[in-house]
Amino acid sequence: MNIGEIARRSGVSRSTVSYALSGKRPVSEDTRRRIQAVIDELGYRPNATAKALKEGRTRTIGLVIPPASQRLTEMQLGFVASVVDAAARADLDVLLSPSGGEHDRSFERVVGGRRVDGVILMEIRLEDDRVTRLRQSGLPFVGIGRTSRPDEMSWVDIDYETLISQCVHHLADLGHRRVALVNRSTELMAAGYGPAHRAQAGFTRAVAERGLEGVQTCCADDARAGVTCVGRLLADDPDLTAIATINEAAMPGMYRALERAGLAVPRDFSIAGVAGRHWAENLHPPLTAADVPADELGAQAVDLLIRQIADPATPHRGALVAPPISLRGTTGPARAR
Repeated sequence: MNIGEIARRSGVSRSTVSYALSGKRPVSEDTRRRIQAVIDELGYRPNATAKALKEGRTRTIGLVIPPASQRLTEMQLGFVASVVDAAARADLDVLLSPSGGEHDRSFERVVGGRRVDGVILMEIRLEDDRVTRLRQSGLPFVGIGRTSRPDEMSWVDIDYETLISQCVHHLADLGHRRVALVNRSTELMAAGYGPAHRAQAGFTRAVAERGLEGVQTCCADDARAGVTCVGRLLADDPDLTAIATINEAAMPGMYRALERAGLAVPRDFSIAGVAGRHWAENLHPPLTAADVPADELGAQAVDLLIRQIADPATPHRGALVAPPISLRGTTGPARAR
């Protein structure tokens, strides 16, 4: 049964029925009652679009992800899955939009086209033009990550600075004196990617606090880069005995480089980092790491966004998460190489 049949039986135009359903224009009480009587008689149920129009909403949220040319890491995939699951529980659809370079056109269509009720933004830079654009648009949004001015938006984030600092302290407690930070890629650092810069700050602080010798390097997000990066570190610095890292995608390559160098983990070399729990547990040996609760963070982001959509005047809120380090199979006492 469609709107045309309801209009015919009610003796009104299709547009009048549409206005009565959506509330976009006033309809007389007598006409509204007549239309409602026909709807009740026919058992008509407006589809999701009509319901959304009546509410003045699309019941869809946008999730802005890295461009498709960049393979998502395990942690990033965890964030996407958790946002989709949390949105489904709230009876919301999710529109994925890649952002970066030419893909910013997709982002602009989402923001300018009003195709969604709100946006969740991933992979945020310290200075991020997308945040500025969203603030100017008035569209509710929440970040998984934050800029250098966290009070300008609502967000959930991982405390990379504290977690990498804790990794370094753990390694120092085991007697390691020369430690390397394997960060994210040079391109992300240059773009002002928040986690990379905060990890660098935490590493620098902890090395100074413990009087260690620290080395820092960037590494692309793939296993081949991990092999090259750690192979170079070992060749350049024979006294290096441990690595702290936030680059989970390069981790299999780091393991391979150590194996090629004849170094057993953790007997000869230790690694600690920040990673998704599932990823860390399934490496061999399992990675000593601060396990990122991607499912919780995604659900928190959706909850914050729903609150913003319901009441745009809701004050901005931030949630900084610093999970404890789970001791597994990649850290042990320092041993001279």
